[in-house]
Amino acid sequence: MPADSYLDRGVSPTKDDVKKAIENVAKGLYPGAFCVILPDFLQDEKYCSVMHADGAGTKSLTAYLYYREKGTSRYFKGIAQDALVMNLDDLLCVGCTDNFILSNTIGRNAHRVGGEVIREIIEGYVEFTRELSAYGVNVRFAGGETADVGDIVNTIIVDSTVYSRLSRQRVVDAGNIRPGDVIIGLSSFGRAVYENVENSGMGSNGLTLARHVLLSSYYREKYPETYSPTIDPSKVYCGEYRLDDSLPGTSLSIGEALLSPTRTYAPLVKKVLDSVPGQVHGIIHCTGGGQLKCGNFGRGIHIIKENLFETPPLFALIRESGNIPSREMYQVFNMGHRMEIYCNEKAAEAIMESARELGIGARKIGYVEKNKKADANNVTIKTRKETLEFSFGRDI
Repeated sequence: MPADSYLDRGVSPTKDDVKKAIENVAKGLYPGAFCVILPDFLQDEKYCSVMHADGAGTKSLTAYLYYREKGTSRYFKGIAQDALVMNLDDLLCVGCTDNFILSNTIGRNAHRVGGEVIREIIEGYVEFTRELSAYGVNVRFAGGETADVGDIVNTIIVDSTVYSRLSRQRVVDAGNIRPGDVIIGLSSFGRAVYENVENSGMGSNGLTLARHVLLSSYYREKYPETYSPTIDPSKVYCGEYRLDDSLPGTSLSIGEALLSPTRTYAPLVKKVLDSVPGQVHGIIHCTGGGQLKCGNFGRGIHIIKENLFETPPLFALIRESGNIPSREMYQVFNMGHRMEIYCNEKAAEAIMESARELGIGARKIGYVEKNKKADANNVTIKTRKETLEFSFGRDI
């Protein structure tokens, strides 16, 4: 399932080559789970351990543009949240909601990125973990590593690793997604009660494509360190916008929308798993792979999404600016909801009410039925204009 606009800029949305490289790696105690779950490091058979590594990706390049254009490092504070949430919210999908240990890794070119940027990132981690603790989600910061690696990093990359230990009784195994489940979508945009400003919904996926189709050639000519020389120049910063241009339909500028800190669903998922135990069969974080991420979990199921949120303004502008087909947009971006909860029908209303209490949009976006092929999954996305079909074979 190629996504040409993304591939043209050196990024694979499906990472088929990576999946092939790790196909023989052990899949842990629960092979169908969203993350690898390991035996407990303390050898307690009632518990298990999970560890996850991820980062903010190329989102840091937009913060770097602000840094160079305006002399401010403040936007890097949100990059710390991105790097943490991309781990934290993956771990939510297997039932981890508390007692996390965080370590961070920063690689920079010290000729271009000063110590004030490092300070903003570290302060970002500290402030965000403090905010999470108010909702009973405790993350302990164990320090990390800042490496000056200018020979391999042109600007800066921010990554994190998160570890947690949980009771096996609390594990959510996405391999249990089944026919009859309803799907609750959790909005990625708007403003949750624990967010200070409006969120565009961007998250930390698809930033390479978004940045290049929206931002103008001004940045191509002035900041060649922010893109790969292997990309066709016609695909680099080929949009019409500057960072400070307004994003129609929002209170945000284009740059602020691209940099909206990735929303965490940790306060909500913690509340849900406590309130409807045993009713949640799977949780999917719609990151790499966008709305098709779900197709990799469960077996012999047909996932039908027919009541999606209206496409948020930022994604609509990306599609329009890059003339990107809908099929590719749903492969790359979350398109308005970045987490899905697969559950019994009777639990749906309680989950949506909990989301509303936290200022997070929630709705039944679809359902699961039995697939015609027992060893394959299908995903159908229905909008007012079209129906898109995707198939996932034996490697699920």
